[in-house]
Amino acid sequence: MPGPSASGAPPALAAPPAQLTSFVGRAGDLTEIARLLDSARLVTLLGPGGAGKTRLAVEAVSGRSGVCFVELAPLRDGTELPRALLGALGLREGGLLAVPAGTTPLSRLVAALADRPPLLVLDNCEHVVAAVAELAGHLLAACPGLRVLATSREPLGITGEHLWPVRPLAPDQAARLFTDRASAVRPGFARTGTGTETGTEAVAGTEAVTEAEAVRRVCAALDGLPLAIELAAARTRTHDVTEIAARLDDRFRLLSRGSRAADARHRTLRAVVAWSWDLLSEEERVAARRLTVFSGGATAGAAERVCGIEDAEDVLDSLADKSFVEFGGGRYRMLETIRAYCAERLEEAGEAGEAGAVRRAHAGHFLDLVRDAAPGLLRTGQLRRLEVLTAEHENLHAALRWAVETGETATGLGLLGAMSGYLWMRGMRSSVMAQAVALLEAIGPDPDPAFGDDYVMCALTAAAGEAGRRAWERHRGAAEAIVLRPDRPRRNPLTTFLWPMLNSGGSGEDVEVALSVITRGRTSPDPWERAASCLVWGYPQLASGDLAQAEREFTAAADAFRALGDRWGTALALDALAGLAGWCDDPARAIALTDEALTLTEELGADEDSSDLLCNRGDHRVRLAHLAGARADYARAAELARRAGSPTCLAAALRGLGDIARLEGDLTGARRLYEEALERFDPHWVRSVGNHVGALIGLGRVEEYRGRIAEARARYRQAAELAVRSGPLPDGARAVECLSGTALAEGDAASAARLLGAATALRGVMAADDPDAARTASAARDALGERAYEAARREGLRLTPEEALRLAGVPEHVIRSSPALGFAAEG
Repeated sequence: MPGPSASGAPPALAAPPAQLTSFVGRAGDLTEIARLLDSARLVTLLGPGGAGKTRLAVEAVSGRSGVCFVELAPLRDGTELPRALLGALGLREGGLLAVPAGTTPLSRLVAALADRPPLLVLDNCEHVVAAVAELAGHLLAACPGLRVLATSREPLGITGEHLWPVRPLAPDQAARLFTDRASAVRPGFARTGTGTETGTEAVAGTEAVTEAEAVRRVCAALDGLPLAIELAAARTRTHDVTEIAARLDDRFRLLSRGSRAADARHRTLRAVVAWSWDLLSEEERVAARRLTVFSGGATAGAAERVCGIEDAEDVLDSLADKSFVEFGGGRYRMLETIRAYCAERLEEAGEAGEAGAVRRAHAGHFLDLVRDAAPGLLRTGQLRRLEVLTAEHENLHAALRWAVETGETATGLGLLGAMSGYLWMRGMRSSVMAQAVALLEAIGPDPDPAFGDDYVMCALTAAAGEAGRRAWERHRGAAEAIVLRPDRPRRNPLTTFLWPMLNSGGSGEDVEVALSVITRGRTSPDPWERAASCLVWGYPQLASGDLAQAEREFTAAADAFRALGDRWGTALALDALAGLAGWCDDPARAIALTDEALTLTEELGADEDSSDLLCNRGDHRVRLAHLAGARADYARAAELARRAGSPTCLAAALRGLGDIARLEGDLTGARRLYEEALERFDPHWVRSVGNHVGALIGLGRVEEYRGRIAEARARYRQAAELAVRSGPLPDGARAVECLSGTALAEGDAASAARLLGAATALRGVMAADDPDAARTASAARDALGERAYEAARREGLRLTPEEALRLAGVPEHVIRSSPALGFAAEG
């Protein structure tokens, strides 16, 4: 081992390794580490394997004098540590002459460092962390000028240590690193559009965009870990980046070859994680592999119950110290790369599989959690319950998927039934559509009556989307049998709200079942269910034209929901009152009520309902000629609908934007938007009927403005028939008003006046805000004279709803199928 030179110069210090590649990103880290090194004597760069701790340390000390770099990875145990430090300092362990009595490696280190204290870089401390901590503590105490920069997967844990977490790269930095390394093995890669330093894209066509997106997907899947990204980039020599992205489910096999010059533990992704795994105690390994059943992290309490480990918090904190899990916001999480490795260990240990006790415990824990949270989700503690369920969203879905895949039908139904309030409130019911359909298929045509409302909610979830309608039709009869039972088990109050909203637009039998559900809900011991029954009962009153009774029902619902502390129900009731105010020609009050409802849905993070409310507010603003504000509402509604994955709400927003385009004279743009909207409406969701009718009317207006009267009439009649079959009669009144315009255009002013009267009869109130209807009325009055016009209008006004619809040309079989008229008859 080298000693002092012949000239008496001090021995050379081991320099940091020279780097063969450029350093990408982490400018903020370098600034903060420099600050720490100037003010603290012990700084530890802490992070998981492959996070880039060593490279960051090398860059951090670049340009500083007196740096001694000590590589600890080759050490087998802590006893070899002093010798490694002596070697890095350029000191002999001994010479030809006997060393003085009492001399130890520690005393020699202290003597060497006292007069010439360097910046000591101790790289890769984790496998000898106890020995490093002890030695560093001695040296720092004995050598006041010494400073130490350590890299480790766990802290040294001594007084004065300053930790700097080395986190995964940010997405833009990760993409830059991938591009830089890929271009080294595949010349020209950097010019294909994967990004620049600022994260912008040099797009040269669709292929470039696809490749750039694939790079981002690869980096995200690899948790932004630099080593994993470099290993993946190296594979671009023989694989397209899109192929690499598609194969990352088997990341350890794909990334199995690295640089021959690298240390063995850094040559493959598996070796990186295995190095850390081998440093865990058996108790930590058990916890780590069982923790993989969680998705989206776990609290200490959940981990203790599911994983079956005592003192779970202590064990998890130890795993966090060793960079095997991350802790934040009260939750422990694994990087996906580490999770994948530990999941393999779980399989090897025989603790996973179809009947694995750990996964069963996971599903059981989250079934209990969601059942406990569900009642409070509709009460004063709503926001806290939402916070809990949102935090466990991924775990709830993982538990549901496991139950479905393993045939645990009762568990799956229990999870889906208890989750239903959360999913509908947050507009995420489509996220469990596949599981709902799979559960129904597994149950078959004869469900156990003991499933109760859990089964009903599963069926209603299927009914709420086109992908589940076939399953719903097969199970509809069984669901009806359960919902009509007065003593049905596992009663879910949400059934009273959802059943009529999803199933009142068909036959008279549908109306009868819906009426039975509402009637029983009105006498329920559950106050939320009673409030919901008031809300849904208000819609048939509105549909039949009894606006006063509708207002009483909606107001009672709003008051009851407010008393319970339920923001969601209150918002729905306020929206109903706002719609009623709009029909009664009070758009200012409608906007005020909608604003109040929006405040509540935004507090809940209910994007789908907020989107719906924004569309409604946009409609009210259009009636006040505030087109700029309406356009902003529709645009925001479209954004929220896309985020929530709600085609029906997106359709409503497109319909609104189509109205703006039409009113501004852009008939081509209006037609396109209306047609896009019609492609997305859910024909089975009652609350979408008004917007669906509006899109058809909008297309009719476009045809009428272009002089195509026959085509316009066909659209208006289509809108009227849709309203009659599925929704409130006042929606049909809008279409009847439009038909008055086509009658006038064909020279029949008397029919135009009668149709205007019939529209008022259907609506129950006079509509004074529609400029097209006002122009039609004025022109008919001019053509007929005041007395003849009023006589014809009063003729239409005296008609019954059925007679008014016949006058508009609605077929008899459509009139007989009307749920609004059916509810009125039943009522």
